[in-house]
Amino acid sequence: MGRTQAKDAAVWKDGFLFLGNDLALDFLNTRPVQDGEAMELLPDFAAILRWSQTAGLLSPHDAADLERQWGQSAEARRTVEAIRGFRENFRKEVLEWEQGHAVHRSAIDEVNRLMTSYPMSTRLKTNGKELEPELYFKPRRPEDLFAPLAHAVAMLLANANRDRVRKCGQCVLHFVDTSKKGTRRWCSMRLCGNRLKVAAYAARERSSRVERSSVER
Repeated sequence: MGRTQAKDAAVWKDGFLFLGNDLALDFLNTRPVQDGEAMELLPDFAAILRWSQTAGLLSPHDAADLERQWGQSAEARRTVEAIRGFRENFRKEVLEWEQGHAVHRSAIDEVNRLMTSYPMSTRLKTNGKELEPELYFKPRRPEDLFAPLAHAVAMLLANANRDRVRKCGQCVLHFVDTSKKGTRRWCSMRLCGNRLKVAAYAARERSSRVERSSVER
């Protein structure tokens, strides 16, 4: 399998899409559209725990602890609704932001409130003979899962090259274009890139037939 094929084959992990090249966009992409219908990939607390673990935000031990202590609780259900609401508010904001509009004050206030209520912490970790800082959070209650999400959204809006953040031209998924030329317009080759290439080829063929027909006349 070639490098491109291997990369595209990995966009689905444990039932979730990871193609945004950014944690905040991978979070946003948990509500894709298939066959014209929206798919909710975070229907319950267990799904949020699985996504968080697959995204590398939770250890299996922490995920199991949260599921055991809070899985069937009203607090967990409220957290699911709140996280999905935050995602949809972020979706509206990022669509305008990608078009060059400023981030709304209300969105900034919401992200700041969440980061204040559920902050990330910093610790040192060893990397060979070197020490380097590492962000982390300790999840004790369901709503603590907001910590990495709010931080990721803040980092995207503050640090990303807006010209490289875009929605796929064929679907609702968002991604950071990390290609050298920065001209990518599709979420992944496997999901939408092939359709765009086929459509472009068909358009060129139609144009070529029209030109040939004009010459023949």
